[in-house]
Amino acid sequence: MEKRTKAIHEAVRRSQYGEVSEAIFLTQGFVYESAEHAEARFIESGPDEFIYARYGNPTVAMFEDRMAALEGCEAGFATASGMAAVNGALTSMLSAGDHVVSARALFGSCLYILEEILPRYGVEVTFVDGTDLDQWAAAIRPDTKAVFFESMSNPTLEVIDVAAVSALAHAQGATVVVDNVFSTPVFSKAVELGVDVVVYSATKHIDGQGRALGGIILGTEQFIRKTVEPYMKHTGGSMSPFTAWMMLKGIETLDLRVRAQTASAGALAEALEARGDVRVIYPGLPSHPQHALVERQMGAGGTMLALDCGSKDAAFKTLNALEIFTISNNLGDAKSIVTHPATTTHQRLSDDQKVELGITEGLVRVSVGLEDAKDLIADVTQALEGALG
Repeated sequence: MEKRTKAIHEAVRRSQYGEVSEAIFLTQGFVYESAEHAEARFIESGPDEFIYARYGNPTVAMFEDRMAALEGCEAGFATASGMAAVNGALTSMLSAGDHVVSARALFGSCLYILEEILPRYGVEVTFVDGTDLDQWAAAIRPDTKAVFFESMSNPTLEVIDVAAVSALAHAQGATVVVDNVFSTPVFSKAVELGVDVVVYSATKHIDGQGRALGGIILGTEQFIRKTVEPYMKHTGGSMSPFTAWMMLKGIETLDLRVRAQTASAGALAEALEARGDVRVIYPGLPSHPQHALVERQMGAGGTMLALDCGSKDAAFKTLNALEIFTISNNLGDAKSIVTHPATTTHQRLSDDQKVELGITEGLVRVSVGLEDAKDLIADVTQALEGALG
């Protein structure tokens, strides 16, 4: 089946009532027929046998299995948030003395885990320019346990050559962990390109309607069941059944939403670039430094773009003048959203780090929603005219 069909029909667990919409199993525990039955289930649980909602739940299992099918992975573990997924994927597999190589262009909370948390527990982290394969080759060592990067970076939209970095990592025996949020499951070829572990913030495009936090770690059955699951179920970062049900409903329209948002993002990017008074960063534009890679790796530019208004004052005037766009720090929503990374999502970074990552005072991150593209173009145009004169 193609992805759009899998998004609707894969991994359904119907109860004895034969419901059309997936059931929500709102329970924290499960009943056993006997003491012997309880003992047996704790020793080894089958695919449809559950112990405790922190360990697993039928509704959550439907979400995990459907996401694994979409991504082409063997298994998944759903988490309470996207950052719980990033932290769980890395922390569950790393120990004191391990070495990690990471792209330095990351979301602020991802940077915090790599810069602050992992070194605190004895993990050595080396940062590289993710677009420079020579830096990856020089940094990955025989003792490197994992490499980590965002397939498309937040917020500057750098695109990593997934296949090339994966090959370099595998040559040294390292595990490749990728945060794939901006690429989305719709355009993802991560596993095909060599990625071992794929992480999503389901809060973004998968929900797509601003309702709930969620995340998921996807990989092999061995990695999920033997490495991730023991860590996550004992540290408590699992997803709630109600959230899993919402995410299942989001998956059903994911392909349609993302493709429509991408078409509008491309139209908006082209219109803004034609103005000539702001710098536009959009992977779908020929002017993007990794445009050829984007075409080969994703086949589309995605739902996100960024524009540099030249100064904080101009950026703030632009944001405040927008009438359709919402100022928020979420993304991938049905509603179009803008944020100013330097003062919000990446505000904790030093000025030098912001300069190194290209997060200027004038940079605005734009998440394109499902509104009519003509209205979005008109809204940004009038805001820029008021801000830039």
